[in-house]
Order: sequence, then C-alpha cells, then structure tokens
Amino acid sequence: MNQDVFQIVITLFGGLAVFIYGMNLMSDGLQKAAGDKMRNILSLLTANPIFGVMAGALVTAVLQSSSATTVMVIGFVSAGLMKLPQAISVIFGANIGTTITAQLIAFNIGDLAWIFVFVGFVMFFFLKKREMVEKIGQIMFGFGLLFVGINTMGATMKPLAHSDFFVHLMSNVSDIPILGVFVGTLMTVVVQSSSATIAVLQNLASTAGPDGMTSILGLEGAIPILFGDNIGTTITALLACIGGSINAKRTAVAHTLFNLCGTLIFIWWIPQIIDIVGFISPKGPEVEVISRQIANTHLLFNLTNTIIFIPFIWLLVKIVTKIIPGEDREVENSQPLYLDDNVLIQPAFATHLAVQELVRNAYFALDMVKNSRIAYRDKNSKMIQEVIDTDKNVNKLKDDIIEYLAKILTSESIDEYQKNKASALMHVASDIEHIGDYSKNIATLVQTRMKNDYHFTDEAKAQIEEFFDKIELMLQETIVALETGKRDVARKISELEDDMNMYEYNIRKDHMSRVSDNICSPATTVIFLDFIHNIERMGDSCKNIADIVLMRYDYTSYSRANENENIGLKA
Repeated sequence: MNQDVFQIVITLFGGLAVFIYGMNLMSDGLQKAAGDKMRNILSLLTANPIFGVMAGALVTAVLQSSSATTVMVIGFVSAGLMKLPQAISVIFGANIGTTITAQLIAFNIGDLAWIFVFVGFVMFFFLKKREMVEKIGQIMFGFGLLFVGINTMGATMKPLAHSDFFVHLMSNVSDIPILGVFVGTLMTVVVQSSSATIAVLQNLASTAGPDGMTSILGLEGAIPILFGDNIGTTITALLACIGGSINAKRTAVAHTLFNLCGTLIFIWWIPQIIDIVGFISPKGPEVEVISRQIANTHLLFNLTNTIIFIPFIWLLVKIVTKIIPGEDREVENSQPLYLDDNVLIQPAFATHLAVQELVRNAYFALDMVKNSRIAYRDKNSKMIQEVIDTDKNVNKLKDDIIEYLAKILTSESIDEYQKNKASALMHVASDIEHIGDYSKNIATLVQTRMKNDYHFTDEAKAQIEEFFDKIELMLQETIVALETGKRDVARKISELEDDMNMYEYNIRKDHMSRVSDNICSPATTVIFLDFIHNIERMGDSCKNIADIVLMRYDYTSYSRANENENIGLKA
C-alpha cells in the first residue's frame, strides 16, 4: 500500500512538473511572438485606472502568469516609471488575465494533447529557419504538454476517490471554508504558480466520488481553495519586492490586500456564488462541468473584486502608505535607477528599462557638455572638476548598463529581434560614454589653456561658442530619438551631423587664415583644433546613436512618472 501511495505522489508531482514546464514553454513562445507589442499594450496606461486594468489583463493573457506581470510592475514602480495607483490598476487587471489559463484547462481537449505535442515538436525543433513558424510550434508544443500534465494528474487522482482518508479530508475542506483557503494558499506558496494549483484543483474536482456521479470535492469545497490560490500567488510579488523601493513594497502589499479582502468578502457568499456560476456555466453531470464552473468562479471572483475596488484605489494607496511609511532614498548618480534583475525574464520589458537608463546617462553626458562649455568660457576650475567627477559616474553607469544588457541576452525567452536590439544598445551605451570622454578632454584642454595662458581671438571664441550650440542641440535631439524612437528626429540628427562637419571644416579654414595673417599665434593652433575636434567627435557619436534608431528598433517609451525631463541636469 505504501508503494502505491508513493507511486501516486510521484506521478502526481510528475504530471504537475510537465504542466508547469508546458505552461512556461507556451508563455515563452507567446512572449516571443508578441515581442514589443506587450509594451505597446502597457502604453495604454493613463490616469484612468480602467485602461490600467485592461493593460494588465492583456499582458497577463500573453504571459500566462499574473506573477510575471506583477513582478514586472514592481520593477517599473521601483524604477519610477509607474506610479503606485497605476501599478495597482495593472495588478487588478493581471488577476483577471490569469483566469484565461483556467478557462483553457476547462476545455475537454485531453484526447488532442498528443497531436499538439507532435505537431508543435516538429515545428519547434525542425523548422527553426522560419522564426515565426518556430514560435508557433513552441506555443503548440507547450500547450500540448500542458494538457499531457493535466491528463497525468487526472488519471492519478482517480484512485484517490476510493480512499476513505482522502474522502474524509475533502469533506472537511467542504465543511470548513477557512481550511480550504489555508490549503489553497499553502499549495500556491509551495508551487509558486496559482495557474498550476488551480489546474490541480480542477482535476481534483473533476474526479468522481464513490457514487461515480458527483465530484469528490464539489464546487462548495473548491471555491475556498480557489480563494486561497489567489492569496498564495501574491507571495511571489512580496518576495520580488525584497530590496526594492518603498513604492515597490507598497505595490506588493496592495496586491496581497486586494486578494485577501476579496476572499474575506466573498467567503460569506459561497451559496450565492454557486447559484450564479451554475446559471452561467454549462449544464450536465457535476464531474463533467465542474472544471468549467471553477474557471467561471475564478473569472467572476477577480472581475467582481476589481469592479468593487477600482473606485477605492485611492483608499488602497493610503492604506499601504500607512502600512509602509517613509520615502525612498535618492539614488546616487553613479548607481542605476531603472535596471531591475527581476524583469530580466521578460526581455521586452527589461530592454525598455535599459533604454531608460541609457537616456538617464545621456542626460548626464549632456550635463558634462554644458559644464565643459562653462569651464571653457569662464576658465572655471570648479566646472572642470565637475566634468571630471561626472565622467566617473557616466563610465560606471555604462558598465552597469552593458552588464544588464548581457544578462538580457542570456534570457531563455529572448528572440532574434530582442538579441539584435540588446546588442545595438550596447553600442549606444559606448557612444554615450564617448560623449562624456570628449567633454572630459575639453575640460583637460581648458586646464592646459589656463596653465599656458593661451588667448583666442574674439572670432575664434564666437566660433567655438556656436559649435557648442550645435552639439548641445544635436545631443538633445539624440536623447529624444533614443527615448521615443521617432525616426524623423533621427533623420534630423543626420542632417545636423553634416552641418557639424561642414562647420568644423570652415572653422579650421578660418583659423589657418588667421594664423597666416598673424592674427592668431601658431602656439594656439594645436589646442584650438583639439577643442573643435572633440566637439565634432561628439557629433559622430550622436550620429551613431541616430543610425541605430533608424534601424527600426522601436524605442517608444512610457512617460516617466516621478522624474523631470531634465533629470541629471544641474546647470
């Protein structure tokens, strides 16, 4: 008998493992196929919480995991890209989106599982040269494995119906709802996937009792476990916010309170819920329809809970602010503000965070350009040191960004488009650093000029000032192109770069004329030409970044929630 129990347990967990693997495989395939479209879905985010709910539901339907969406949202809140009320509305939507999995499971297509596995396997492993076919094959293969796991679990649970101990345990769960909530919560905390535990619940409830007609658990016993599954899934978010910002922790706590309060409200209305679900679900023998009834209960619970709480998001924000008081500490300029390792499993979103950090670093580089100009114009030693200090921050951030992009490249769910994009962004990181290096070179040239007491003519000074005007405009436009992905702005940068090259040529020509006419000292020639050469090289780096934007990589980004557009500027 002990051997039989051991075999049942091993087979049950094996089926669960196949289910989770299939679900993750399907999720990765969907994510690859959707690509940056998921980020476009999140662009629906506005002050209107309804759009936040819609965005959260759609993204979760693609990711097939509310936990993945919640972790991503926490990462965005931690980075300051999303405000707390927006994040809460997205989480509400994620709870609705995750019900899609239960609806899929409720379809009785177990007999077709191996067809999906075979066709998907052939497309996934043997047709890799056609990228979209490979993605579709991965989705089908994962979808088939998901149902193979379900079939395995269902077959394993049938013998349990003849166990007096198990029947008695299920009876206690039905009679004591709080016990069911505890069981569901514990199961999801252990498995770290509410979709998986709800799948187990659907299989268990579909197992016939001793009479062969009614469910061994029944909908009355399944509903409290379902509530517990919803509470348990919030543990993933709580773990993800460890070490995060205060607002990230508030987001995770809000998720827990949302599901916990919903359970406390609806647990008193189980008989009424059963009546409503029975009305909207297919009719037939209990064991044949209860899986669909559980899926509908899951949708009804999360949809109704969201409708109730949407008008009170402001109150939920106040509650979590009271629970977790305080303000986030400011991030040092040399430390990443946006990069979050928790988001790396979703390359589209992780790449977005990398772009935001690149934009931040570009603003620091622009700061260096402006300060090097002040140092040149006023012979200001303080500004020289400021440029040198900021250069260290720019270099440190560049290293952190490239390391983060390298991590993105190792993601299992990354596709060729995202690989190319991450690789291109590494070049952007280097070009931004180069702009900082050229600014530092100018600051060093100012030191040399001050030490040797070199003097420029008024015409030379005016030309360098105008050259600084051009590069500042060009770098500002480059930042816009990088952040928004606007190709018309990127094309404008190419035109500005041509103008920079022509202007440098004319400056050189004019300087040589002044030297020939003994207006300028030959001793100033080297340092003067070095000034304009470093400014011109900044233009080359801006052009390189613009070219990458023109390669049709979509850098469209969401408005930064908690930052001014001039982040990093101190002028």
